Amino acid sequence: MANERLRGAIVESGMTLNQIAARLGVSAKTVERWVNDSKRQPYRRYKYATASLLRREVSYLWPEERTSAEVTEAGNAELVQLYPHRSVVPNRLWTQLYAGATRHFDVLVYSGFWLTEDAAFHQVVKEKAADGLRIRFMLGDADSAAVAVRGEDEGIGGAMASKIRNALVNYTPLFGLPGVEFRLHSTTLYNSIYRADDVMLANGHLYGVGAYMAPVLHLQRVPGGELFDAYAESVERVWESARPIASPTDLQGSGA
Repeated sequence: MANERLRGAIVESGMTLNQIAARLGVSAKTVERWVNDSKRQPYRRYKYATASLLRREVSYLWPEERTSAEVTEAGNAELVQLYPHRSVVPNRLWTQLYAGATRHFDVLVYSGFWLTEDAAFHQVVKEKAADGLRIRFMLGDADSAAVAVRGEDEGIGGAMASKIRNALVNYTPLFGLPGVEFRLHSTTLYNSIYRADDVMLANGHLYGVGAYMAPVLHLQRVPGGELFDAYAESVERVWESARPIASPTDLQGSGA
């Protein structure tokens, strides 16, 4: 069965399938399949992009989807607190966040140097490792282009790479603990993400500004929400592409 609503919206837009496909970054055959077979649905990101392009609610083109208002309402429910700067986040919040972790304990940063000097945080890591929790640290590869660029963006140049190396040294007591894993990534980070189960702190990165002066979103996963999961998916993608290290000085990697 064809998706007649999608077909009609395309006709009303005055655009051809080729034009729509080019705007979305897919093939014309792909768009044609979405129109001719309602069971062949695009990924959600393409649904929203198509709805925006055709000036329709995504729920109109694909009735099983929620309206923009519903998505927005769920997103608002995910936001526990917005902090204008990381420097104003209560210090106790970071350890409280991870102290409650039972399933997920993730740290995604370039250096996150300030956290490496927090004795309370180190103690939480040790306790959670002893409880059998898997703990994942993702720090920037000090020799990568992404780290060099971020150093220039913040106006500290090579100091960014030095902060990463120093952070790894500070984490020395955590290497070798059961369940604790370290990996180095070379991705461009738009946020530092600190996740504990279904709660996280997402520290945005701004050009020309150190992360400590950038906003922090305190998020919680709620049914129907998409914001938390979007950040969580980003963590997984970085983890998959990062390379493991077995010690603070093992900067060449220990595997794949």
